Amino acid sequence: MFRLLVPHHIQNIDPYVTGKPLEEVEREYGIADSVKLASNENPLGPSPKAMAAIQVAVSRLNRYPDGAAHELTRRLSLHLDIPVASLIFGNGSDELIGLLSMALLQPGDEAIIPQPTFLMYEIAVRATGATPVLLPLRDMAIDLDAILGRVTPETRMVFICNPNNPTGTIVEAHSFRSFLEALPPSVAVVVDEAYAEFVRDAAYARGMAFLPEHRNLAVLRTFSKAYGLAGLRIGYGVMAPELAELLHRIRPPFNASSLAQAGALGALSDQEFLQKTVKLVHDGMDELYAALGDRGVRYIPSQANFFLIDVGQSADVVFEKMLRLGVIVRSMTSYGYPEFIRINAGLPEENQRFLKALDTIRTE
Repeated sequence: MFRLLVPHHIQNIDPYVTGKPLEEVEREYGIADSVKLASNENPLGPSPKAMAAIQVAVSRLNRYPDGAAHELTRRLSLHLDIPVASLIFGNGSDELIGLLSMALLQPGDEAIIPQPTFLMYEIAVRATGATPVLLPLRDMAIDLDAILGRVTPETRMVFICNPNNPTGTIVEAHSFRSFLEALPPSVAVVVDEAYAEFVRDAAYARGMAFLPEHRNLAVLRTFSKAYGLAGLRIGYGVMAPELAELLHRIRPPFNASSLAQAGALGALSDQEFLQKTVKLVHDGMDELYAALGDRGVRYIPSQANFFLIDVGQSADVVFEKMLRLGVIVRSMTSYGYPEFIRINAGLPEENQRFLKALDTIRTE
């Protein structure tokens, strides 16, 4: 019998359920040559320069990583034109979400989280014993006015995913500026910009532009999406040096692996490949929009590399039918959208596979 005394706030956490690996789906369903458009991944994979850097780093796996990520910190600070002391790296930006929550929250505190959004925010808050305050989106976008109206003396943190996952909608700069000015400076604002590289709207609020005036702001970015290093798990935070220093106190000493640091350095040096990736995604999104429009299928335009599609029936059923046709998508039922699926733009042939599978399902 399990006899350990587990705190209630840990018992009440619903675990994050990841999508199954492509290989496991193929084995389970007896299919081959499937297409995965469910996890917002980079269809081109990593830059060749990143791959070459990783190969060099493999020969040094008997050594611990650079715990302070000196070279990556230096190079990224130059690339972003920010102070070295404002940077911190994590085992994916997920780890930084956890570190920020651990450093700034305790039982009795509240953290405001729009819903639906990335599920790890709520998990990280609950793990500290603090209370997540869940506020619904308005027209599938984050409602900054509603957040301000819900701030109380217990509010310590606000999470904003921009562009938001799963809706792909953005917070605009003018609205974000007014929001920050109205928010008490004692409330930390965590802005997750995992998909920032894909944004085309000039009105987009890029969090780093607001850092000099708002030291309660923490901006998170990742090498998982546009840079194609999801399997290495490396993200970074940009924030006031005093906040970064707090996180360094509780950060595991070797949290960014040597392969991850090498891959990130290689990827960062290949901005041409990054732009190639972004163009492929933009072209794919536009082609999918046009194809769905021709079919009379409703979709939600997005500023990320993914978007929502209204399938007009159970998303779980469509998900299963798609799987059997060798196309992996994400059902949005668990996000509160039971008739929507989410897909990311893939390679041109993968996008066509999706459209063919959708046509098959719609004619059944």
